[in-house]
Amino acid sequence: MATRAPDRLAAVPPNRPVRPRLRRHLVHQLDVKGSPYAYVAPFFLLFSAFGLFPLAYTAWVSLHEWTLLSEEQTFVGLDNFRTLLADDYFWNATFNTLSIGVLSTVPQLLLAIWLAHLLNRPLRAQTFFRITLLLPNVTSVVAVVVIFSQLFGRDFGMINWMLSLFGVEGVAWNEGVLTSHSAISIMIMWRWTGYNALIFLAAMQAVPRELYEAATIDGASGLTQLRRITVPMIRPTIVFVVITSTIGAMQILAEPLLFGSYSISGGADRQYQTLALLIYENFTKLDLGYASAISWMMFVLIVVIAGINYLLTRRAKGGLT
Repeated sequence: MATRAPDRLAAVPPNRPVRPRLRRHLVHQLDVKGSPYAYVAPFFLLFSAFGLFPLAYTAWVSLHEWTLLSEEQTFVGLDNFRTLLADDYFWNATFNTLSIGVLSTVPQLLLAIWLAHLLNRPLRAQTFFRITLLLPNVTSVVAVVVIFSQLFGRDFGMINWMLSLFGVEGVAWNEGVLTSHSAISIMIMWRWTGYNALIFLAAMQAVPRELYEAATIDGASGLTQLRRITVPMIRPTIVFVVITSTIGAMQILAEPLLFGSYSISGGADRQYQTLALLIYENFTKLDLGYASAISWMMFVLIVVIAGINYLLTRRAKGGLT
């Protein structure tokens, strides 16, 4: 005769409390769904305190005639921005910033991809070469600019000495627009090319090796593999590096400041004064309202240029494959 299975409900004590079980369930659900937000909360708290609040407060200051020489800050609306758009110094600094940014960013990214492609191949002492690429980035920017300023010296600089071997007269690198922009761009390239190369190298490590083996069997050269395989596969990383490099190029301050021997005007004719230097100059004049207006214009310019770079990089998908 078949025996009946014991009733589970009858096995539960009739007076057993249900509320502790419900409480444990709620705590478990809160831990599973709420803990990720608790983990990222410190970042957003710090970002709000040191990112969003200064951004909003700078926007408020830019709408005032705000100087430290006066206890009263007068609300002027958009007058600071109207004055800014008619300021020749602002447009000169904008041109210098864009010029130095293009001269330093484009060759830097191309060279970084090429170096990463070389290091992605089987080589002896790979770790040594990778660490060597990172050394310029960890070097003090002051030391870098001081050394390069000596190299680009007009009378006793090594660059002019090398040019003299080919019959070229000494160049006053910090006096001309193109020469000063080129010198500053070389400093930036030397400092950041290795860093970006390591980022590209990390992305290349994730590309399947079978693709390269198949391309080698088909007779594809290293340059063809770089153009047809590597670049399309690491496109998200390229977009990231392009945007971050654009943001960094728009915020150049230390290199032109130290290249001009701490001249906040960026040379006698302001030939290499960047937007960051112009902001610093107005802060030294204690004109915080006008400096804040320049900061916001630079912020808008960074967003626009970064967006254009993003669209161009994404649209280049068809031409790279």
